[in-house]
Amino acid sequence: MMTDRMSGKFCVVTGAARGIGKAIASAFVDEGATVLLTDCDEETLGATGEELDCETLILNVEEEAEWMRLAALYPVADVVVNNAGVTGFEKAIGPHDPEHASLEDWRAVHRVNLDGTFLGCRYAIRAMKARGNGSIINISSRSGLVGIPGAAAYASSKAAIRNHSKSVALYCAQQGWQIRCNSIHPAAIMTPMWEPMLGEGAARAESQAALVRDTPLQRFGKASEVAAIAVLLGSDEAAYITGSELNIDGGILAGSAAAPGN
Repeated sequence: MMTDRMSGKFCVVTGAARGIGKAIASAFVDEGATVLLTDCDEETLGATGEELDCETLILNVEEEAEWMRLAALYPVADVVVNNAGVTGFEKAIGPHDPEHASLEDWRAVHRVNLDGTFLGCRYAIRAMKARGNGSIINISSRSGLVGIPGAAAYASSKAAIRNHSKSVALYCAQQGWQIRCNSIHPAAIMTPMWEPMLGEGAARAESQAALVRDTPLQRFGKASEVAAIAVLLGSDEAAYITGSELNIDGGILAGSAAAPGN
């Protein structure tokens, strides 16, 4: 159902070719926004752009020069969603624990997740400050709130995104701007990012069950459920929300759902 909660807003979404980014872009379009889709996957981005009837721009978020190019083409924005991210497991399942992870693998994850978010926030501030208002939405993770020993770089980068979002929010408020910055912290959301960890066949079902075993709602979340939170934060309904973190995790951070004695 189309409404107009974001009518008249120009939005930039990174990592928009698939998964959470695509779902957010789609929800923004449904709410009346004009959306620029960015991603480093040219082929998939093009297909998504056609599907959603949106402009697209190839963007490698870790490259400062590419953000400068985006700024030259689109100097003003109302909403920027820094969603592009990697786990480090995309190419191969290798060690990402604090003892065995390589420095290059550590840096590769941080370049995309953290440097990309820093550059995206900087672009957003500059694109919003002339009008003095806007919304910056950074996609962190439940992993940014707890330790993840098997994915140390990912957890570290997402924790840094959480903290940087608060720094950006306070900085903008200090300047007297109504530019808000918040972070969203999804847990297990069923997107292509999970594919390398799920496997195939019978093992896939077992992996899925194992990954949500400690989640009180006992299921993976949906990308559309994350998008609904992004719509709220991008809309004028959230004009008094800044420096906040919104968890969408099926209750996992609330504690145990087990009954006493179990």
